[in-house]
Amino acid sequence: MARAPTTSDVFNAIADAHRREILDTLIDGEKPVGAIVDDLSMSQPQVSKHLRVLSEVGLVRCRADGRRRLYRLEPAHLRPFREWLAKYERALNERLDRMDAYLKEVQRQGDLQ
Repeated sequence: MARAPTTSDVFNAIADAHRREILDTLIDGEKPVGAIVDDLSMSQPQVSKHLRVLSEVGLVRCRADGRRRLYRLEPAHLRPFREWLAKYERALNERLDRMDAYLKEVQRQGDLQ
């Protein structure tokens, strides 16, 4: 059975394109919900729903500033995703290194002729 999209893990949280857009918006710094709404042309209830999911998994933090709520990115909580992705980066780099060695060998053989 599939897990609910609000399950408290980073992978499910960033699986949603709107939540990734919110994270992208927060990469430049802290913002109130209204600014995120304006940046993404999403409704305020949609943004709030996605911010709640992101907050539950620790990817964003909220702080009160008078009546406003300011949200900021917490990139350290992307560690599980970074660790998972690192395996694929290593495999890709190994393939590129092999291709580079092959191309150098082909070039060397061409120079010998």
